[in-house]
Amino acid sequence: MKILALEHELAEATADGFKQYAKDEARKVWDLVQAGVVRESYFRVDRSEAVLVLECQTVDEAREALSTLPFVKNQLITFELIPLKAYPGFERLFV
Repeated sequence: MKILALEHELAEATADGFKQYAKDEARKVWDLVQAGVVRESYFRVDRSEAVLVLECQTVDEAREALSTLPFVKNQLITFELIPLKAYPGFERLFV
């Protein structure tokens, strides 16, 4: 299942906190890419928050994978998880 993960910065997050864990965060995201869990990664244009597309069996599996990120572990960010399915509307063209 594809899962859209929208990052939200937590109120207690500080610039120093992000700086402290930035390299470890990048390394862990890379590990998740290599494992086939993170399929796409972006940053929003309107604010500095990540948007990830994950491939997992369940939302809980995605939540567990994201919980391994240093920014999440150190309470700098959280993710809103949105499960996705293929758009079914095209079938209307063929009935």
